[in-house]
Amino acid sequence: MNRKGRRYFFRGLKGTALAAAFGASIVLPSPYGGDLVPAEAWDGNGSAQVEDLEGKPPSGAVFGYHPIARPDIPGLYVSPDDEIPELSARSAVVMDAGTGRVLYARDMKARRFPASTTKIMTLILALENSSPDEIVHIGPHAAGAEGSTLWLQDGDEIPMGELLTGMMMRSGNDATIAVAEHIAGSVDAFAKKMTEKAKEIGAEDTSFVNSSGLPDENHYTTAYDLALIASYGYREVPHFEEIVSTKEIEYPWVKDETKHLRNENQMLWLYRGANGVKTGYTEKAGRCLVSGAKQNGLQLVSVVLDSTYMWNDSIALLDYGFQHVKARTLFKAGETVTSLSVRKGKGGSVPVVAASDVIIPLQDGEQEKDYEKHIEMRKNLQAPVRAGDVVGRLVLTYQGKPCYATDLLASRDVEKKSLFRTIWQTLQNIGRNGL
Repeated sequence: MNRKGRRYFFRGLKGTALAAAFGASIVLPSPYGGDLVPAEAWDGNGSAQVEDLEGKPPSGAVFGYHPIARPDIPGLYVSPDDEIPELSARSAVVMDAGTGRVLYARDMKARRFPASTTKIMTLILALENSSPDEIVHIGPHAAGAEGSTLWLQDGDEIPMGELLTGMMMRSGNDATIAVAEHIAGSVDAFAKKMTEKAKEIGAEDTSFVNSSGLPDENHYTTAYDLALIASYGYREVPHFEEIVSTKEIEYPWVKDETKHLRNENQMLWLYRGANGVKTGYTEKAGRCLVSGAKQNGLQLVSVVLDSTYMWNDSIALLDYGFQHVKARTLFKAGETVTSLSVRKGKGGSVPVVAASDVIIPLQDGEQEKDYEKHIEMRKNLQAPVRAGDVVGRLVLTYQGKPCYATDLLASRDVEKKSLFRTIWQTLQNIGRNGL
């Protein structure tokens, strides 16, 4: 395909950083596929000069890549009305993480092996049932794990937060065993909790029998379910985004003289706003990738299962998602949302402001009124109140389901009324309303 059309620029990785990240030829390591190629040129300031494809909007890719023709994949059916026919994945989906709305799908509810994308649920369950500073004891089962590991040894003691970060960055099967035993006593018991949590989230066609993703006929999920699970993590679980978006880090317990870990998820370098989430590969599962990206306050999640070119597929999915949904800011951080009554307070009420930006995704034809706003007031809100105190929450619902929330903060101090003023106002009310 000829590459021509409007030229645009991304301020991004300099040549040396790019070479360090991907190797001089920018060929990504097996088994994740070497489908990306270098940008056509780099200027002296380290800007990638990237041309968009004729007739198509710019991509979110950090540097140029050539779409590759979908190979002949036995058994793969692509519908004539498929809007991204070049995808090589057997199952794919891109979802708005806030609402759970599907923006594109291909065979998204077909059961497939998830490989190490399983670890997304391991992470969620661990974060919800432990604290980052808990010390995890590494036992013999973890130290003897098969497959990819963090080189943990029997007797190691590692903070939970560090162990989970290493687990997601390097796909450590040993770490998943240690986490499972720490929280549930055994991998079997932990896997049952994983399946229960999946059902609670809405992932009805998912079954986990281990914490790592090693192949088992009874260990399966769907692209749709994985998108739901990852979306839940971004939306509801503290520290989830922080962990899955970590590119590089050093820990003293790493069994390497550099003490350095680098994330295997190349999307963190390949796509603007990328902030997660997990790669996976087994012979039965094929190449799998769950990706997350945030642009203009909108968080999207894409999933490809059994993909030949998983990086290109994921870039195409996220591009499609961001091109078909637009951000609308309802309230900026610090903007007044409403006023709340304050018992025993001078003035009787206080204006409250949003703690963070409140942004909603809108597709063509949608309006703000499609989202309902709900104010949750703090129980027994009474004076004194100090500016900045959390006094409630603003919750947005889409089609009856909560999708976005932010704290509401008092915009000013509210002092407590004096006893004399309270008595005087009570007498006034009695005079107006009668005994």
